[in-house]
Amino acid sequence: MSDPTRGPSDSHHYDVVIIGGGLAGGCLARQLHQEAPHLRTLVVEKRPHPVPEAAFKVGESSVEIGAHYFSKRLGLEEHLRTRQLEKLGLRYFFTHGDNRDIASRVELGPPQFPPVPSFQLDRGRLENMLLESNALLGIDVLHGCKVESFQLASEGSNDPHQVTIVGARPEGPAHEPAAQAHEFRRTVTARWVVDASGRAGLVKRKLGLARPSSHGANAAWWRVKARVEIDDWSSEASWKSRVPSGLRWQSTVHLMGAGYWVWLIPLGSGSHSFGIVADGDMHPYDRINRFERAMDWLREFEPQCAAVMERHADRLEDFLALKHFAHSCQRVFSPNRWALVGEAGVFTDPFYSPGSDFIAMGNDYVTDLIVRETAGESIAERAESFNTMYLRLFDAFIRLYDGQYPIMGNAQVMTAKVSWDNATYWAITALLFFQQRYRRPEFIASIDTMLRKFFVLHTRMQALFRAWNAADDNGVSSHAAANIVDVDFLRRLQADLAIPLMDDEALRARLDANLALLEAFARTWQRIAAEHHPSLARFVSDSESMAPPLDVKPLRVSMMRLPA
Repeated sequence: MSDPTRGPSDSHHYDVVIIGGGLAGGCLARQLHQEAPHLRTLVVEKRPHPVPEAAFKVGESSVEIGAHYFSKRLGLEEHLRTRQLEKLGLRYFFTHGDNRDIASRVELGPPQFPPVPSFQLDRGRLENMLLESNALLGIDVLHGCKVESFQLASEGSNDPHQVTIVGARPEGPAHEPAAQAHEFRRTVTARWVVDASGRAGLVKRKLGLARPSSHGANAAWWRVKARVEIDDWSSEASWKSRVPSGLRWQSTVHLMGAGYWVWLIPLGSGSHSFGIVADGDMHPYDRINRFERAMDWLREFEPQCAAVMERHADRLEDFLALKHFAHSCQRVFSPNRWALVGEAGVFTDPFYSPGSDFIAMGNDYVTDLIVRETAGESIAERAESFNTMYLRLFDAFIRLYDGQYPIMGNAQVMTAKVSWDNATYWAITALLFFQQRYRRPEFIASIDTMLRKFFVLHTRMQALFRAWNAADDNGVSSHAAANIVDVDFLRRLQADLAIPLMDDEALRARLDANLALLEAFARTWQRIAAEHHPSLARFVSDSESMAPPLDVKPLRVSMMRLPA
């Protein structure tokens, strides 16, 4: 075990240099140490540590893939359960009237914690722990330093890459403020370079790999040093009784309206995170890109939330805004011994909290490539397969959001969409990760026909939701509530993520059965939409019209007429 008070040892050659020690880079270093502890790894992090808790980075909510990766794959469950907050699922409140009464809004969310856990993440607290523990594991860590330049080896060459690092290297342990520091400049060589620099995208920018995204949403976010419990926003007994524990506030709460959503996320350090995410055409960026402007916007669209924020404005910890946050990339994994992970590669949208999922899947791919290549295996075909699959997943995820923001305020269409999107995630995407198959290209090739059918169906359903919203008058009742896992097969799909590893034949059979279930689920929503809007019958194909629909009555919020 190395001494965490020192910087890199005198040898200037590494198996892996990771540019960035945030969530993606820190987790990758830990995973590499777990799977190949003999590899010599250097993490270069530009921010001096420890970083502030709470008011540090956005991206505080995880869902099943990311949570499973952190807790089970990386062994961080104790930290998650003792220093972070378990999440009471995803919760949505759809627009009703002037949005001054939370109890009158259609609510979609669970009354209790799900069987497969996920967590709310204080990023500062988590990344401080990762950097300190990585140093204690013997991973070389430099914080308060940056990569001044790098030179990748020519394609096909066996030469090492070169990375030049500059900074004021702290002389104290990673978990303590540096008492002294001295300027230094060092050039190291590396077998592998992994870019985890976030939106800086150093490798992407140098190699011209950026690919634009048509998804044009913007975001603004801030933290307040206070616990904001949405359970206290109404005293109505029937509303409070829906979640008997009184822990609605531990959900990732979404306040939904046409073209936007507002998040409320609690953090383990005691702060609360707020954010506005909005379609740039419907809600211009300059309406939300300053705190005062964001408050004016809240007063117009979410006045109850604005009133709560006004009570805590004197405890504001930070404010940040980002325009057109979605971005893509031509390549993220290269047989030339470099890779991009986290936001250095691609980013979709914070809705459904997929950021940590893409970190998990990307780190899993990169770890596999590095371990195999440094052991002498040729990885050219494997890198191409991984790159193709990762970008296919990105394209599938971006379809969840691109052009879909106008739907956000429609309680019935969004309930259908959320239930569909979660079903596809549990049935296919997350199941493959939990069953550890993304790193098995031969298995992925064996289910290619199934995957193609899945991606086509997925695309078609997103088109249905857009058309349904355009045809709909938004006339759903108030004071209604729904819970996705009240539907038996959806509850099973989520719970099945926790089943033991299956052999290939059994997993293929399960995936085929899940696809058949998704086809029936799609047919159900297609028929419901066509019942109300005959013009949407074009979305019901002849082949799909043969089998009976599924029972989704608990999700028919347009039929709910609960008393106010």
